[in-house]
Amino acid sequence: MKESLGVRFLYQTVIGRSILKLLVKPKISRAAGKFLDTSFSRILIAPFRFLNGITLDGIAVPKGGFPSFNAFFSRKRKSVSFDMNPEHLCSPCDGYLSTFPINEDSCFEVKHSRYSLAGLLRNPKLASEFQGGTAMIFRLTPADYHRYSYVDNGEILGVKKLPGILHCVRPAAIDTYPVYVQNSREYTVIESENFGRMIQMEVGALLVGRIRNHRREKWIYRSEEKGYFEYGGSTIILLFKKDRVEINDPVIRCVSGWKEFPVKQGEWIATKKE
Repeated sequence: MKESLGVRFLYQTVIGRSILKLLVKPKISRAAGKFLDTSFSRILIAPFRFLNGITLDGIAVPKGGFPSFNAFFSRKRKSVSFDMNPEHLCSPCDGYLSTFPINEDSCFEVKHSRYSLAGLLRNPKLASEFQGGTAMIFRLTPADYHRYSYVDNGEILGVKKLPGILHCVRPAAIDTYPVYVQNSREYTVIESENFGRMIQMEVGALLVGRIRNHRREKWIYRSEEKGYFEYGGSTIILLFKKDRVEINDPVIRCVSGWKEFPVKQGEWIATKKE
C-alpha cells in the first residue's frame, strides 16, 4: 500500500515525529474529536469525499445533510446484505483482510511486525486459550464503511477496554512503533453458537480513534450491528480457537501470497470446521 506524504512525514522525519508527539496527547486528541462533532466540521466532508472517492449510494443521508464530519464518517447504510447460513463465517465489516495462525508463543505478524497476543489482550491466560487458532485482521481504509457487525449468535462473556497511546496503523507507522501495543482497543469475548469461544476486537488510531460500541447485556445476534468507528478507528480483529474455522480458498490463496483480501460486510470468508 502506497503511503501518503503526510503519514511518511509524521513517522519518518525528525520534525514529523516531534509534531506527532503533540498530536497523540490526550488533550489534543479529545479536542480534535470534539471539533469533528461540531457543525463547523462539515466543511471537511466535501474534500474528504473527493480525495477518497466516496459516494453516498445506498447511504441513509439525514434530511438537511450530515450535521458533522463524524456523522458523515459513521454514516449508515439503508440496508446491509449478510449471509445468514449459520455455518458460514462472514466479514464483520468492509475492508482488507489478512489471516495469521496463532503460533505456540501466541504471537502473530501484522504488517511485517510481530505482536504478542498476550500483550494485545493484556491477559496471558485468555491468550493461551487461542494457541493454535486463527487471527483475522480487517484493515479499514478512509473510504470504507465504518460500521461493523457481530458474526454469529452468541453470549457475551466479557468486555475489556484498553486505553493506549494513539498511533496510525498504516505500514509507515509500523516501521517506527509497535502499533497495536500502543493503540486504544476494545474487545468482546463471545461464546458463539457455531464457532466456539471467540474474540472480536476493535482498534483505534490517530488522531482520536474513537470506538463506539452499542451496549449489549448478554445475547448478541448474527449480522446485528456491534458498533461503529468515528474518525481514527480503523481495524477489527477476530480470534478463533484451534480447529474452529476453515478459511475459504480464494482468501487463502490471496493472503498466502502476502496480499490483503478485499471484503465487504456480510461476505462469506470462512466455514465452520466440523
